[in-house]
Amino acid sequence: MDMLVADLEGVFLPEIWINVALKTGIEELKLTTRDISDYNVLMTKRLSLLKENHLKIQDIQDVIATLDPLPGAKQTLDWIRAQSQIIILSDTFEEFARPLMGKLGFPTLLCHSLTIDAHGNITDYNLRIDNQKHQAVLALKGLNYKVTAFGDSYNDIDMIRAAHQGFFFRPPETVIKDFPRIPVAGSYDELKTMITSLLQI
Repeated sequence: MDMLVADLEGVFLPEIWINVALKTGIEELKLTTRDISDYNVLMTKRLSLLKENHLKIQDIQDVIATLDPLPGAKQTLDWIRAQSQIIILSDTFEEFARPLMGKLGFPTLLCHSLTIDAHGNITDYNLRIDNQKHQAVLALKGLNYKVTAFGDSYNDIDMIRAAHQGFFFRPPETVIKDFPRIPVAGSYDELKTMITSLLQI
């Protein structure tokens, strides 16, 4: 039986941290896993910036409330779910993603969580498990699923490599250059074509 796994931000949703950066004017918050491959380094930097600039969870959720799925994302996800099972594997946080899941039709999402104090300060991040995307793919393979994975960034590499088959979706040129053997889909139409071919629909 086939199982698709996919990243969330950059694939179906805009990058949340980039939009927070645009709203607040804090340029360094534009950095994502497309720029810094070590997620712990990236998140430590983000939390430090939030503290320095006195930003609380409500400030970020106010930005998230203004966001919508990428154009065509909901329709593409609906198409995928009509063809196969799909699980979204993301390094975002429940507190960020929850308000947006309804806009995508409530797909299954596995992600992390935040520690928030009584004043609304984000004091820490809690990984569900180290390298959760990779571990999730291994677990699905252990359940005898044929896993197809796709994402757009450095933190999707282990997931894609662990799957039976996989590809990038709209990755930056740096990722394409570093991993030239992984196929690339540049649009939702190409993504559908890639899935149709790989799943032999």
